[in-house]
Amino acid sequence: MTNSGIFRFRLYIADDTFNSVQAVANLRAICDTYLPGRHQIELINVFKDPERALEECIFMTPTLVKLGPAPVERIVGNLSHTNLVLQVLGLGMPIV
Repeated sequence: MTNSGIFRFRLYIADDTFNSVQAVANLRAICDTYLPGRHQIELINVFKDPERALEECIFMTPTLVKLGPAPVERIVGNLSHTNLVLQVLGLGMPIV
């Protein structure tokens, strides 16, 4: 499998706050269901690495950044609206 078939995600969280814990669980569930074996998740705790969050212009948590495949997309929130998340990630049916 080539790297181009891998979905790469960076999830910015704030320690173990409720929304951050929910976002991690929801992202893992989405990846396990829709992208089994085709995803990489990097977690960035903004309390432990605030400089990195500022470099990426992350001002709210949780924030998911889809790094690849292109285009880069961002979603702010706990990722609980699965259909909307799938749509933004290019994995769902178009919203009409």
